Amino acid sequence: MRGGIAMKLAEMIGTVFGVGLLRPASGTWGSLAALPLGWVLYQIGGFPLTVIATVAVFFAGWWATVRITADGKDPDPSRVVVDEVAGQWVALMPVFYGAMFAGVEVTRLWPGWIAAFLFFRLFDIWKPGWVGRADRRHDPLGVMLDDVIAGVFAGLVVIALAVFYHIVIL
Repeated sequence: MRGGIAMKLAEMIGTVFGVGLLRPASGTWGSLAALPLGWVLYQIGGFPLTVIATVAVFFAGWWATVRITADGKDPDPSRVVVDEVAGQWVALMPVFYGAMFAGVEVTRLWPGWIAAFLFFRLFDIWKPGWVGRADRRHDPLGVMLDDVIAGVFAGLVVIALAVFYHIVIL
């Protein structure tokens, strides 16, 4: 792929077709964009497709971030929000799996969607433990990994809240 075409493709992927250019809080916009995209994927192919798409977006995002940051000026440009999409989908995995397991429409698990979004944003901004460690790599892999790890943390909170609700409250 020629340099100009590759860079345009990298910008499209990295900014999630321009979502990363929205201000303020481009990361939050990227996370919000991930919600309907995740719903569409789930409608098309259920849990298996959401897993495959998450892995594909991770690697495509890593590729795009390598190209976007190649000039060395900014190791984590705010316009790159593909990492938020991957991380948000990881945070939603318990919801997608739960809907598949229960055989219900995924939107019926709306409290999980809200928790996944809020806790993903919390961990992505706060950067506790491994999230911060990945962020401090200051390289394209770190850009992607900190959000995936924040998504794992958020997903664990979603699971804990679901267990609490189904065991303690019900």
